[in-house]
Amino acid sequence: MSDLTLKVLSITESAPSWAGPAFEVSCASQASGARQFDAVVFEAGDDRSLDELLRRADLQQAAFDSAVVVVAPTAELGSELALLKQGVQDVVRGLDTAGMGRLLWHAVERKRLERAARLAYATDLATGLPHQAQLIEHMSQLLALRERDPAPMVLIVLRIEGLPGTAARLGMEAANILRRKVAVRLRSGLRASDVVAATGPESFGVLLGHIEAIGDGERVAGKLVQSLNQPFQVAGQMCSVGVAVGMALYPEHGTDAGTLLQRASAQATGAAAMGQEGYAARTERGATRAANDDASQPT
Repeated sequence: MSDLTLKVLSITESAPSWAGPAFEVSCASQASGARQFDAVVFEAGDDRSLDELLRRADLQQAAFDSAVVVVAPTAELGSELALLKQGVQDVVRGLDTAGMGRLLWHAVERKRLERAARLAYATDLATGLPHQAQLIEHMSQLLALRERDPAPMVLIVLRIEGLPGTAARLGMEAANILRRKVAVRLRSGLRASDVVAATGPESFGVLLGHIEAIGDGERVAGKLVQSLNQPFQVAGQMCSVGVAVGMALYPEHGTDAGTLLQRASAQATGAAAMGQEGYAARTERGATRAANDDASQPT
């Protein structure tokens, strides 16, 4: 977003009356590219067009992606509330160029604050990873798609041992740094399409949403454990962690996110953490290539 100019998508066939030098206005009939703009403005000139707007399939998605303002001279309170429930930032009866500029800047700032709050809710602040609630939400979305297009997926939970010992030896901040380094190493060992989340102060979840074969889960887990078994440098000293692994397969072990997470977490909790020789809850020991095996250096 420019310091001087707002990029605005106007859902009209011609340049809007409020357009001016403070706006870089593009006109379109659909809001499919809303995320490329600072704000999107819909206009509803009468009750009929307002009703049509409330039924538009692209309205809610546009309100998720950008700051949406609706110009509706005839809107009553019930219609305004319905629009706000769909994520619209503001509903106005009509403004001149100067008034619209002020309103759009306010809407864009409110959307920025909303995004920041959403990110804080969805993120484990210590590691920058999604937290457990976000992992469950993402899994639930994938599982809903699996109902129409069945395909296997794997949830891996890794329980990390060694963080309290590091805190006792080097201090809590060193333990926090070690936890962040574990998160970075996990993320660097996976594909961009895989999801890594912090499921607890000493555990992480890895969701492999797209796999070719059931055995890919064990191969990826083996790769991750090998990576974590290599020491970390924290506060000028070498620190090691132990890793216990739990795994849940869809659909063999469950068809909802809560069941899969509970199974994988319980397995990781009950398993003994292992070092470089292997990892817990595995039927076969030894190094194997991961399904997504891209060489990466530990940090």
